[in-house]
Amino acid sequence: MKLFKHIESELNKYTEIKYQKFSSSLIPGVNNILGIRIPNLRKIAKNIASGDWQKFLCDYKEEYMEETMLKGLVITLLEEDLNFMLDVISNFIPKINNWAVCDTFSMGLKCFAKNKKETFDFLMPYLNSDKEYEMRFGVVMLLAHFIDAQYIDRVLKILYTLNPKKYCDYYYVKMAIAWAISVCYVKFPDKTFEYIENNTLDNFTHNKSISKIIESYRVSKEDKARLKLLKRKN
Repeated sequence: MKLFKHIESELNKYTEIKYQKFSSSLIPGVNNILGIRIPNLRKIAKNIASGDWQKFLCDYKEEYMEETMLKGLVITLLEEDLNFMLDVISNFIPKINNWAVCDTFSMGLKCFAKNKKETFDFLMPYLNSDKEYEMRFGVVMLLAHFIDAQYIDRVLKILYTLNPKKYCDYYYVKMAIAWAISVCYVKFPDKTFEYIENNTLDNFTHNKSISKIIESYRVSKEDKARLKLLKRKN
């Protein structure tokens, strides 16, 4: 098909061997990386989304990580009915098998910010999943679209009541939780500090959350000092 040949040509054009090696070093265990920068994938996705995106999503191959990522990026560009979008998103989530695909896809789903009530409920099964990248998807979606005055209390409660038994072996879930808590702290320091003082997170995630907050230039020296006191000994 002409469309598919054009996509393959574009992917080949933007492939970089040095970037492939760099990406592979950041995504251990993933061996099907072409080496294409995200801005270039976005260019290709934009062209696909303005054409026969249905055919692309249904029939285009996913031999390489970037091909899966490209499908995710196309989905983020669609402006369809919310129920349709949630169906398409649900079908894509099982394809996520690394943090790069997860985060690129999650951060781009603007339809969640526009329909918060419905989409917040949609995330609950993923946050309660026992699958690593379903859980990471749920957590990254919270930090990307729901850390605001309306949802901060619910987001913090969810982050601090996630079952450690489900995610204790999932490094990329623990890192996503820590990332989310750091964003919560930057935006709502007082509320988040209360949760940091009293939580049931495992020690690694608790300490990593504090480390990520301390790394932020938007946090005062005084706050960083008091947060350091809350670190736990492993």
